[in-house]
Amino acid sequence: MDKKPRIIFMGTPAFAVASLSALLEAKMNVVAVVTAPDKPAGRGLQLQESAVKQFALQHQIKVLQPEKLKSPEFLKSIQDLAPDLQIVVAFRMLPEIIWSLPPMGTLNVHGSLLPQYRGAAPINWAIINGEKETGVTTFQLQHAIDTGAILLQDKIAITENMTAGELHDTMMVVGANLLIKTVNALMNKSIQAIPQDTAVDENLLKHAPKIFSKDSEINWQQRVQAIHNLVRGLAPFPGATSKIDGKMVKLFSTYIQLEKPTEPIGSFLTDGKTYAKIACSNGYLGLNDIQWEGKKRMPIVDFLRGYRKV
Repeated sequence: MDKKPRIIFMGTPAFAVASLSALLEAKMNVVAVVTAPDKPAGRGLQLQESAVKQFALQHQIKVLQPEKLKSPEFLKSIQDLAPDLQIVVAFRMLPEIIWSLPPMGTLNVHGSLLPQYRGAAPINWAIINGEKETGVTTFQLQHAIDTGAILLQDKIAITENMTAGELHDTMMVVGANLLIKTVNALMNKSIQAIPQDTAVDENLLKHAPKIFSKDSEINWQQRVQAIHNLVRGLAPFPGATSKIDGKMVKLFSTYIQLEKPTEPIGSFLTDGKTYAKIACSNGYLGLNDIQWEGKKRMPIVDFLRGYRKV
């Protein structure tokens, strides 16, 4: 394709901004952006624009913010823009009448090596499950979520202490680069889409559903490695939770001490000055920081200055 396709980009959070920015840097023809409506936020409940909208306005790109994706008004807006290709990064589920409209289809950037970790929280669950590797996938949208034919993939190593926040930031860059490779390949017709049902046995799939409060609760009966993975998989948000001295706490950064505890599982141990750790079934979980109920997150040494055991 000699002429660059007319692209509509759909996304909302900062994660999507990296991909939109990469499209502009690659001189792609982004004719409009679709993002979430402005929402009240903060103490004053001032209307807050999405990260994608802010970036689009800075670059004089047309912005659409539909309340309902099936509304006739929104459909007409898309039809009038006559996109050749639509790109979705961290956005809502699209109705078929929208994703099937462009002649080159609609592609999505997903934060896992599909078909593994389909769902809303692939970054979190890959770390929680102790994976050593994940990646980014570009794929074609179809009816069921995250099941469309795979276009390209790029792998990312998950290091021993990497948090979800750190993986998120790495994935933003890798995903943006992969998106440009994918669009160029589609333009050159040098890419072969691979149906996901040929990639892996469906019975071996791991899923990535939305994180709920129950998923954040620490079970101290588990092995220390699993608890460490939970903490880093939920950092910096929403944070792994537990109770210490009867108060709710959040943990964000921990380390492992593989030494069989002599204390009861769940015991909070500290010298009152330099360290704090919690007994698990096969070792201790050392705490680098903590957020005590009603307080801000702080390094453990700062917390211990004011801590008095109940």
